[in-house]
Amino acid sequence: MNDDLLRETEHFLHEQIPLTRAMGVKVESYDGGTLVITAPLEPNHNHLGTAFGGSLSAIATLTGYSLLWLMLGDRTAHIVIRESTIRYRRPVRGLIRAFCQPPDGATIREFKKLFAEAGKARLNLQVTIQEEGQICVEFSGEFVAIK
Repeated sequence: MNDDLLRETEHFLHEQIPLTRAMGVKVESYDGGTLVITAPLEPNHNHLGTAFGGSLSAIATLTGYSLLWLMLGDRTAHIVIRESTIRYRRPVRGLIRAFCQPPDGATIREFKKLFAEAGKARLNLQVTIQEEGQICVEFSGEFVAIK
């Protein structure tokens, strides 16, 4: 995907959600499908030297939020998290790397149709945080977009 779009997304996160700057959040890649967001361990570690659970939760939430922001393309829309669950399967010992893929095309079309008609729509997104090919964190969130 276009480097300008990656930079725009990262700038938006750093300006609108200042915590992302302190966490070192980077928008690594977006191919029109999968979005990858990263953050270094150093500002996000706990007393054990592994990634802090709160940082993992924040980065997973940000990744879902950012994918919806990119998919929606409406920079005036407000996006909020309505509900989420997270499962910590194993510690993250290095770079935090979160992955989010969009749901199937029919689900996206229905979401966009409802958003256009009602000015509000919900979408469930799944995020994983992976290290060395293993899933460390599983996140599921319901996001709401409002005009």
